[in-house]
Amino acid sequence: MPYGYLGQNQPNQTVNNSGVFSITDVAELQSQGKLGGSLELIAEQTASSDSAIDFLSIQEDVYDVHLLQVNNYQANSDNTILTIKLYESGVLETGSVYQYAIQGGRSNGTFSEYKSTGSSLGVSIIGSGIDNASNSSANGYTYFYNLGNSSKYSFTTFQWSYIYYPVTEDYEFNFGGGVLPQASLVNGFRVIPNGGTFSANLKLYGVKQL
Repeated sequence: MPYGYLGQNQPNQTVNNSGVFSITDVAELQSQGKLGGSLELIAEQTASSDSAIDFLSIQEDVYDVHLLQVNNYQANSDNTILTIKLYESGVLETGSVYQYAIQGGRSNGTFSEYKSTGSSLGVSIIGSGIDNASNSSANGYTYFYNLGNSSKYSFTTFQWSYIYYPVTEDYEFNFGGGVLPQASLVNGFRVIPNGGTFSANLKLYGVKQL
């Protein structure tokens, strides 16, 4: 069937049109997995008092953009941040090479920056530490770019929302990005706290491109 502009998909239309899609067009294309930006689930894991979670089959040869969703992240020790390290051709990069920059803001009106030009912990995706409290949880997502391209750097962007618990209970948001500033083929990554263990539900998606 022809996909066309709203109001232009007439019975005598003879040329397919890639302009503005109708709701029906979008639903059909999405059901066929042919719509750009559609998410396709690659893997799901549940951490329960784990010191690290690895994603080693990320289909980097299929997707050049990946999305990681982390729901209900909770730490078992105080002041714990969550980081990501990348596997380059199956070898985990552990050197002080990761760079990131994060902007954070709290409900008490304070703002903070978190940054590094050479972190051995990986790309930090949460700026402030999560404390070990029953309601001190975090939820967020991270996009990955160019993981399977050996001629490009691997980048991330992320956004988080959580309860920060230093002394009083405050809400905090974080947004930022990071990079592994060396051209390499990345075929996996590790989600790891900077200390102790953590619990969370993690879902990895590939972002379909047209």
